[in-house]
Amino acid sequence: MLLRCWLALLVALIPAALSTNPGVKVKLTEKGIEYGKLLGMAALQTRLKSIKVPDISGSQSVSPIGKVQYSLTNMQITNIGLPKSEVDLVPGSAVKLSIGDAYISLNGHWRVKYLRFIKDSGSFDLNVNGLTITTGIAIKSDETGRPAVSSVNCAATVGSAKIKFHGGASWLYNLFEKFVDKALRNALQKQICPLVADAVSDLNPHLKTLNVLAKVDQYAEIEYSMVSSPIISNSSIDLSLKGEFYNIGRHQEPPFSPKDFSLPPQINNMLYIGMSVFTANSAAFVYDKAGALSLYITDDMIPKGSPFRLNTRTFGVFIPQIAQKFPGLMMKLLVKTVKNPIITFEPNNVTIQATATVTAYAIQPNSTLSPLFVLNLETSVSANVFVSGMRLAGSVTLNKMNLTLGTSYVGQFQVRSLDNMLQMLLKVVVIPKLNVQLGKGYPLPTIGKMKLVNSQLQVLKDYMLIGTDVQFTG
Repeated sequence: MLLRCWLALLVALIPAALSTNPGVKVKLTEKGIEYGKLLGMAALQTRLKSIKVPDISGSQSVSPIGKVQYSLTNMQITNIGLPKSEVDLVPGSAVKLSIGDAYISLNGHWRVKYLRFIKDSGSFDLNVNGLTITTGIAIKSDETGRPAVSSVNCAATVGSAKIKFHGGASWLYNLFEKFVDKALRNALQKQICPLVADAVSDLNPHLKTLNVLAKVDQYAEIEYSMVSSPIISNSSIDLSLKGEFYNIGRHQEPPFSPKDFSLPPQINNMLYIGMSVFTANSAAFVYDKAGALSLYITDDMIPKGSPFRLNTRTFGVFIPQIAQKFPGLMMKLLVKTVKNPIITFEPNNVTIQATATVTAYAIQPNSTLSPLFVLNLETSVSANVFVSGMRLAGSVTLNKMNLTLGTSYVGQFQVRSLDNMLQMLLKVVVIPKLNVQLGKGYPLPTIGKMKLVNSQLQVLKDYMLIGTDVQFTG
């Protein structure tokens, strides 16, 4: 299972190339490939233990005894060793697995008959040495756009087979060593490559667990399909993922495109994930289109100890005509973006610029809303981004805000007098609600029971970089 998960990560999302830049890049380093090899050897060793050695029988003339009928039966594998293994990256091609100096130990029963009536039998131990296996992994896209893998150019050779008999005459050794060694080696060689091919094919059902289209919440999903074939170098495998948010069930492209970016040549972690600013801005576009970036603020959302209350009496202190025209009424504010926010990534800094309107209403006794004014609101917030489990999460704090009057239904007034109140509402109502949503995060590309270990995140120019090790459980 661990081999399946790790190899699935190696080859995840490899459909036909498209002419577009990725929003997300993934780099698997030599350290990660070595971890995958360790998992793979254990899994392949288990698979090879299923080799079934067929019974071997025949007859041979042995001087001076004459014709001897022999058979080897009930052969069972007792041990398999894969002491030497290497994973080589063939630039621009594939992953090559090489296993050398492997061995297989078996035991079984032998039986002979000669001179028509003399029979003899016993047990034996068989050691097969000098086993070598080489194979490559071919990758193609299946009908769902997910990768399908197969073993190609597999070759297996068996150096020698040495038998130790328990019981029987000494001449039996020469008989079996001379005539049975080759048959045993051929029987093993015929099964090894098909078993390797089966082990690789077993990956395909697990590749379908890849979150090609991962649901974020009721509004959005993120697509992690590949936009080009993987780039295989001497030291890493680089994958280019779409990394774009969409409204659920409706894939509308934003009016901007991802710019190309390159991951730095870091090698300390197994895996590096680069998330571009395009991915973040596609999320802002989606939530704005979905109408999710709006919030009604009512008085019960304001802390009870606050001197500011959301009613015409409080606002009448700053805008007297409100208290005169609508005395003693509660109020409601609608904060709503008028265009999708713009997110920028600079070294160690994530900034979100948002343009919104704040519409104030007086709540009449019959619950109808009487508009009071509309303010234009420009805000800038800083974001703290972090890895939480298998998700990328964050929180924001207010940098600055600017208010201007859009429309007034109660006459002219000084907008600046509302600065403190609006800033308080942003800090104690709007931003905390936004942080609750950001804290839930959105899913990173993953497969199976994958866990990120010792993750570190740094914000760079136009992208953020996650360096992490990986573990698979179960």
